[in-house]
Formats: sequence, C-alpha cells, structure tokens
Amino acid sequence: MITLTDSAAVKVRELLNSEGAEDLALRVAVRPGGCSGFSYEMFFDGDVATDDEQATFGEESKAVKVIVDPASAQLLQGATLDYKDGLDQSGFAITNPNASRTCGCGQSFS
Repeated sequence: MITLTDSAAVKVRELLNSEGAEDLALRVAVRPGGCSGFSYEMFFDGDVATDDEQATFGEESKAVKVIVDPASAQLLQGATLDYKDGLDQSGFAITNPNASRTCGCGQSFS
C-alpha cells in the first residue's frame, strides 16, 4: 500500500475541501501505458470495492482516506506520495521502490 507524507495528506485535504467533497477518498492506481510501461493515476472516488486496500493518513480532523485496487497495490507496495510546493519542484510525486526504470516526466515507470 502506498504511504502519504504529511504534506501530501494536507494538500489532498485542501483539494477535497475546495471541491466540497470531504466524503470522497483519494484513489491511487497504476494503469498500463505511458512511455515506460505503466503510469500513475490519482483521482477522488466515492466507490470502494470490497477488495480495495484502504488506509487513512493525517491528523484526525484533517485525515484523508486512500484506496488502491489489488493489482495496483502490488506495484505500489512501499511507494510514497509526497507533495512539494517550491521553486524547483511543485506538485505531487510518487517515489516507488518497485520501479526499475522511470521516464523523464516522472509519470510512468516499468
């Protein structure tokens, strides 16, 4: 299962609040495609399947729920989702120890 850093959990909560969708969860998935074979996909989802893996990150009042389908969970085991807001980097980034190769854009891996 993927782990969220504190800064990623805070940003996800901000996005949920701005959308007025506090009851949704962040779904993180791996899909075939991209220039290296697989690509990451993240979106807010209200449909949780019985076999989805679930975890909660952040402080109680600001906690966010993350859901991952079983196939993606295998490829995201030990991965971390971080959020940076700085001059040299801005946005979400996934660090995945299962990736043997990544592309230049950082959005796909193999």
